[in-house]
Amino acid sequence: MSTSAMKAQHLPVLLIEDEPAVMSYVKAVLERSGYEVVCSESGVEGLRLLKSGGFLGVISDMRTPGGVNGADVHDWITVNRPELASRVVFITGDIANEDTAATLQRTGAPCVEKPFRARQFISVVEQTMGKPS
Repeated sequence: MSTSAMKAQHLPVLLIEDEPAVMSYVKAVLERSGYEVVCSESGVEGLRLLKSGGFLGVISDMRTPGGVNGADVHDWITVNRPELASRVVFITGDIANEDTAATLQRTGAPCVEKPFRARQFISVVEQTMGKPS
């Protein structure tokens, strides 16, 4: 097996979440299911990581500090990393928000509402990104 094929199988998931408790919970759920995880506390930092690294997919909170939210991250991915555009999962505690609803409709990306159960969340991640190798 070539190194690039091996690398592709072991790409981490990028997790963009500004609440430490939610970040550690989601990271633990993903790692228990076999995914590697790279964490980012803001959309700005998430974009910086996306510019330089390879990822299996992206899990982003809808609302992140620093002026770059989940919708902005998805828009950037669509233009700059189109291979990841279908592998984005949003998490939000505010699914009734009009901006959130509009983003979900526009992007077609799945969204898991907080608080969520681990099994429900992993099932969405697996459907979106595939199971970890």
